Amino acid sequence: MRFASSKKKKVPVREMLWGLYKCDFSLIRDYLPGNPHLSSLFMWTRSQALCSPPACPVRSANESQCNQECHSASLDKAQDACATYTHVVLKETRFFEMESLHPLLQDPNLDLRVVHLVRDPRAVLRSREESAYLLDRDSVIVLEHRNVSAADRQYEVIREICRSHLDIYERGVFGPPPFLEGRYKLVRYEDVARNPLTELNSIYEFAGLKMTSEVEEWIQKMTHGRGKGGGNVAFKITSRNAAEVSQAWRTVLQHSKVQRIQKLCKGAMLLLGYRTVDSEQEQKRLDIDLLDPGHP
Repeated sequence: MRFASSKKKKVPVREMLWGLYKCDFSLIRDYLPGNPHLSSLFMWTRSQALCSPPACPVRSANESQCNQECHSASLDKAQDACATYTHVVLKETRFFEMESLHPLLQDPNLDLRVVHLVRDPRAVLRSREESAYLLDRDSVIVLEHRNVSAADRQYEVIREICRSHLDIYERGVFGPPPFLEGRYKLVRYEDVARNPLTELNSIYEFAGLKMTSEVEEWIQKMTHGRGKGGGNVAFKITSRNAAEVSQAWRTVLQHSKVQRIQKLCKGAMLLLGYRTVDSEQEQKRLDIDLLDPGHP
């Protein structure tokens, strides 16, 4: 889900999240066009929960079968499926400050945990450039409809992302309110790419979940494939070499762009442990590690 920091949207977005965490899908209907069905949910065919009873009348073996058998199922079926699980996990993109989540974190019936995923902003720029036409609306929302030139738009978006990472991390780690203690965890994408099972076992433990052998096998398959990213794979779940994907920006991104991002995100990169490069040669030398293992 993609949410921006517009003050007008904070309350309705929080209320919708509150409902989703409690398996109440009634409010999400206001954000979906027409008469929403199960197929109205983003990437629903990749969900085992939504391609199995009670959401789907049959347990589907693949995406194609799931789409064929279940695309017209009622959205209420997703709510029924949600209620059969002990944990609800939502991936939210572009949450720019922690304060909006405070009421949810203080709800004893939720026991909400926050996994804050960050990524090297230079890699973020490269990814956004590859999928720029898909992210036009996202950029407009992130910039809160400010009049920014097309040439500067992506840089201003990255600036906002870095600012938010810095703000959320500082509030989650340095003197957090009592209701947030032990409920915030920062995760770097690059650490997961390098050591997926170690990092994801840590996340599972933090969330009160137990890793299964089936999940471990899936993680191994998806992070040790031959794919190297590129070719517009935005929003696709494919088997790729995660470690190589995480470093791909170093060989394809213009050094002038790297310099600009490093200037815009200097504070966030320093705190989160992303080392800067001083030359194009240094940027392209993959034997030079740009990830500080001691941070954050």
